Amino acid sequence: MITLLTILQFVIVVIICIAVLLQKSSSIGLGAYSGSNESLFGAKGPAGFLAKFTFIMGILLIANTIGLGYLYNSTSKDSLAEKIKIETNTSIPTAPNAINVPAIPSAPQIPNESNTSK
Repeated sequence: MITLLTILQFVIVVIICIAVLLQKSSSIGLGAYSGSNESLFGAKGPAGFLAKFTFIMGILLIANTIGLGYLYNSTSKDSLAEKIKIETNTSIPTAPNAINVPAIPSAPQIPNESNTSK
């Protein structure tokens, strides 16, 4: 059942993508390439039909997502975090010995200007 709903989820997403791409936008979008489809959908064109169709498909997508979440949670009682095995390491590695680095000499001090005579 979960496999069927997952396949249905992908199909709904592809249908929504196509419906959104066919809708008319300010730059006309891909709807310009579908020919004269105003006669098929009526005088207003496909705008009203595609908007309603996209809304219905969005509702179906949300319902399918909720159904998938419910079925997945009811079939698997364990979470993925509970399945992680933690390995206990009894031997703690020691820190490496410090490397002897020669000290960097400091920069020469500049005499204070208030002590200099002018």
